[in-house]
Amino acid sequence: MATDTLAPDTASTPAHTKPARIGLVPTLHHSLALAGRGATKFLRSPIQLVDVVLTPIISLLMFVYLFGKAISGGDPDAYLQWVVPGVMVMTVFQASIGIGVALTTDAATGIFDRFRSMPIARSAPLIGAVLADFIRYAVCLGTLIVLALVMGYRPDTTVPAALAALGLLIAFAMSFSWISVYLGMLVKTPGSVQGLMTILVLPLTFASSVFVKPEGMPGWLQAWSDVNPVSLMADTTRGLLGDGAVASPLTGSLAWMAGMVVVFLPLAMRAYRKNNG
Repeated sequence: MATDTLAPDTASTPAHTKPARIGLVPTLHHSLALAGRGATKFLRSPIQLVDVVLTPIISLLMFVYLFGKAISGGDPDAYLQWVVPGVMVMTVFQASIGIGVALTTDAATGIFDRFRSMPIARSAPLIGAVLADFIRYAVCLGTLIVLALVMGYRPDTTVPAALAALGLLIAFAMSFSWISVYLGMLVKTPGSVQGLMTILVLPLTFASSVFVKPEGMPGWLQAWSDVNPVSLMADTTRGLLGDGAVASPLTGSLAWMAGMVVVFLPLAMRAYRKNNG
């Protein structure tokens, strides 16, 4: 009796297919939808914004009333006009730490597994988280501006220039937040992200023109301050809110911002795919 050879039923066993690549427009749509989810979380739980409310208050009061007279040579009012734009940069830069901490916490809850099962762009959860942080930066700057005006700060500028300064500050924070996002995808605990970002933020902030003019620094430190992204953004903000130069520090700031996105966005996406592949 002949034995039939059974061929595999290829029709009933579909081959593994690679997921279709999602285009730019759908990716942006998915990212905005997830940004809305993140914004809703902030609105439903305002306690998450406590740090971006208290940080600018404490920083401005401390540096004006505690250190201002010593730094300014006895003229705290003049120092207030100088330091406010710098503190704006410092506080939004510090606020960018929060996104990495939040993403590390989210990863522990398994939310990324849920996102992976949904028909959305793989990059949308991270881009959406960065866009949602707009609320944190806006609250931070709003708090600082109100307090500065109460203390006597008076910007010498136009409304379009002031709005441009605020927009650039938020774009600066979002650009550098990709470092925090990358660390949030790379390390396992929120405390590690906060510690590593603090190690980065503090030297950049204090070795800059945020609190003192670079002319009084040692030569090597002044050379670093001249190219420090925090100094460049602080000088850009001062120029837009007063009568200082804008073109040169703005060019440097934009170069740093573009560099952060070009380098750390792909690294963050790679770490995200590796951990949630």
